Amino acid sequence: MGYSHDLKLASSVKLADIADVAKKVGIAGKYLKKYGDHAAKVKAEELLDSLKKRKPGKHVLVTSITPTRMGEGKTVTTIGLSMALNRLKKKSIACIRQSSLGPSFGIKGGGTGGGHSQVIPREELSMYLTGDTCAVSTAQNLCAAVIDNALFWDEKCPLDKDSITWRRVSDISDRSLRNISIGGGGKLHGVNRRTGVEITPSSECMSILSMSESLKDMRRRLGRAVLGFDAKGRPVTAEDMKVAGAMAALMREALNPNLLQTMEHTPCFVHTGAFANTSHGSSSVLADKLALKLSDYTVTESGFGADLGAEKFMDIKCRQSGLKPDVVVLNCSVRALKMHSGDFQGKGAGLPPELKKENLSALDRGCSNLEKQVENLKMFGVPIVVSVNRFDSDTKKELDVVCKRIEALEVSGMAICEAYKEGSAGAVELAREVVRVSAEKSKMRYLYPEDMTLESKIERVAKSMYGASEVRYSDQAAASISRLASAGLDKMPVCMAKTHLSLSSNPDKKGRPKGFRLLVEDVVSHAGAGYVVVLCEGVSTMPGMPRVPRSAGVDIDVKTGAIKGLF
Repeated sequence: MGYSHDLKLASSVKLADIADVAKKVGIAGKYLKKYGDHAAKVKAEELLDSLKKRKPGKHVLVTSITPTRMGEGKTVTTIGLSMALNRLKKKSIACIRQSSLGPSFGIKGGGTGGGHSQVIPREELSMYLTGDTCAVSTAQNLCAAVIDNALFWDEKCPLDKDSITWRRVSDISDRSLRNISIGGGGKLHGVNRRTGVEITPSSECMSILSMSESLKDMRRRLGRAVLGFDAKGRPVTAEDMKVAGAMAALMREALNPNLLQTMEHTPCFVHTGAFANTSHGSSSVLADKLALKLSDYTVTESGFGADLGAEKFMDIKCRQSGLKPDVVVLNCSVRALKMHSGDFQGKGAGLPPELKKENLSALDRGCSNLEKQVENLKMFGVPIVVSVNRFDSDTKKELDVVCKRIEALEVSGMAICEAYKEGSAGAVELAREVVRVSAEKSKMRYLYPEDMTLESKIERVAKSMYGASEVRYSDQAAASISRLASAGLDKMPVCMAKTHLSLSSNPDKKGRPKGFRLLVEDVVSHAGAGYVVVLCEGVSTMPGMPRVPRSAGVDIDVKTGAIKGLF
């Protein structure tokens, strides 16, 4: 089974008209802007205003143990759980992020779920859908162009060209653009300077879109985005450069969440696409708030493991929006836990064949990662349900080992999930646990106060979430921290940019590494989004493609126009 199996299953489903899907949760046609029959934008501010007296439903966050390169089905669990809640007659809406072309054409594929637990239509979802990512990229690049135009024409441009932090973006993985020189060839072609290109889901414009709660809020956030510094170390903003208004105009329509459906016609908001390893890793605040007003249970997810996505969800998204999850579902799988023993070398997206064999020793040792991620989530005070995403190769003995280890961790609930194989029917046990546990009182708290120094916040995350024994700073990072503190830009949460494949900064260190040092290479203000990005050793905001990218198998049927090989 794989992508072709998933596509075949998705293609067998007769899609409902999106207006009918919307009507199931009380979204009237006047609040929809349809993009064909199966996708629509929802006029968020108007709809929220009409629902302001309605009490919000329960908020369920789905996160994960440290993932492996194979992918462990967190989105499958998110979608399956939402469908299962509807199966139990609990009105539920799922909220997920929009796919990036980088992973879709690179190695990972689109984040649309799989098996009998998918959001559809898959092709539209993975190929820019309603154009939000294009709008974000264009706004980010417009700002970059205005910066370089000002350097070219205006000798009094406030920006010091060597202190510019704003970068252009592309949604295609392209390692050759990480470090580039622009403006070469003489004065006619612009001012020569060093810069780089980021992937769109790592950009500040994408983060601003994710965090904004209204058009007014988005316009304000764009205005306060720091583009760089002047010769005296003072921040220069998009408002200072008179570009924030045009950026807001480009992103106006993108602010409204996209509505799609699952294979069982459960409504799903698909909105914004911030990466979790280099950005905050959650779908939009607006999508969550809309879903909470429209449903009994909103099932949302954060990217990658609890140490990255869930931490940022709590410390950044919840802190800014006032959202507070009632339950956290921690997704894990037998095969991923075996990988965390360190016994297996998995490269690329392929599954090492020995992982399919029963190995209780490797499984038991790999559960150290599950143990640490549960400890991480307990720091936030939200009840935890552990979901074991079952694969066909899992044996009864292996599942028993995992269940016994989960029991010893004293979480609020646990369940085996078979949403991939059975859809909502395979996630009913998990849904019942979520309903039961959601009755408990959540005592959500943050990991740190915002007014701590940047170093203290970084070290709090590194030592408590990752298990680092020490944090070190490069000369560049130390200088950047000093500059941000002097400019008053240090009183924001930190957004750690680190590999998602390990608790440490070394992707090959599995399980629960201890006694390691975390090196911080640089820090960058994303004041518009409301946080400071902390770039750790080895991380890049522009991924590269594998030796054989997935784009090599993508084509079109010239007779029908159908896309082939995307999945």
